[in-house]
Amino acid sequence: MLKQLVEYVLSVLNLARDTRTNKEEIVELRRELDELTSAVERLSFELRAVREEDRHERDKLLLRIENTVLRIERRHLPPTKEQRRLK
Repeated sequence: MLKQLVEYVLSVLNLARDTRTNKEEIVELRRELDELTSAVERLSFELRAVREEDRHERDKLLLRIENTVLRIERRHLPPTKEQRRLK
């Protein structure tokens, strides 16, 4: 009977130790999760900023191409009456 009581007490003590260890590990895991969440939020923000910047760059490039095409077309158009009069 005494042996069973000692085993029971040892089991309770081991469970208490394991519970304390688990609680400490949970706190550490939550801290790591918070850090990872912050990192993901920063990356998401940076990704949005890069996408927006890329969109602006594409828009500017498209405008430059359009301007170049218009200049080329203007060079190849026959002169208007007013342009002929000025010559």
